[in-house]
Amino acid sequence: MKDGLVEALNKQMNFEFYSAHVYLAMAAYCSGKSLDGFANFYTVQAEEERFHGMKIYKFLNDRGKRATLEALPEPKNEYDSMLDVFEHGYAHEKQNTSRFYDLADLATDEREHATIYFLKWFIDEQVEEEALFDNIIQKLKRIERDSNAFYMLDAEFATRSFTPPAE
Repeated sequence: MKDGLVEALNKQMNFEFYSAHVYLAMAAYCSGKSLDGFANFYTVQAEEERFHGMKIYKFLNDRGKRATLEALPEPKNEYDSMLDVFEHGYAHEKQNTSRFYDLADLATDEREHATIYFLKWFIDEQVEEEALFDNIIQKLKRIERDSNAFYMLDAEFATRSFTPPAE
């Protein structure tokens, strides 16, 4: 694996850890609004992102390359509404998808087949993530003025959990 691809994978690994930081800040915002289900949703998202970062970490180590950690930027901590939180989350997921596409292009250019295969899992995951956020945004727009539906959604998110996928 060429140095440029190793560097790009390290950058993505750090972006995954930053994503966990972003989602934990969103969870804290939700907790501050006493929306524990929404807070749980974002806590689970943060766990998933840490898992993704560690998946890249392990891949780099398995390939005999060194994972390097960077400082994390401060995430956004204030939002206008729950819809605003999810719209920012959706934009973040779209950015992450774009980053994985760029990585896949680089791995393809370098004919780095093990990395291409490895990145396919993340690209499939991003399709699911973007669909999840889009679906929730559509629900939030529909229930905007229905407080009962809003709290039902909060209760639904309280049951969400993260189970790492079997390798």
